[in-house]
Amino acid sequence: MPWNMQDYPDSLKNFEPLLRKKIIDIANALEESGYEDDRAIPIAINEGKEWYNNASQSERDDFDKEANPQKGDDHDTSSANPDLIDNDVEVFYEEEQWKVKTVDAERASDTFDNKADAIERAKEIAENRDAKVISYTKDGKKQD
Repeated sequence: MPWNMQDYPDSLKNFEPLLRKKIIDIANALEESGYEDDRAIPIAINEGKEWYNNASQSERDDFDKEANPQKGDDHDTSSANPDLIDNDVEVFYEEEQWKVKTVDAERASDTFDNKADAIERAKEIAENRDAKVISYTKDGKKQD
């Protein structure tokens, strides 16, 4: 069920309005991509918090000026793939950086300079999906 700034899940009521707006926008996009409410909301909360914590003040100001999310908004779902939602998450080294990628995805979702940061991000993603993290060494061997 899509949401707006007046009608949203109770779990969002204590968030600062700009963060709530971002979470609603993400959750609506996930729903349009085929995610169920019980999966879309926690993923949107996690991604919204990450955006809020990493966005510059200018990015926050720009987003604040955008129209509030509406229940009938269209989202670009061309890169979303609900078939991958239950797949495990891999951490591997390629092209001089550590990458985080969902198994069977076309491309990595994140890249990092060090493995610890990549594993931390992979764990966040996997936790939202009830999936596991598969880690590889720099030379491509699977780690336990």
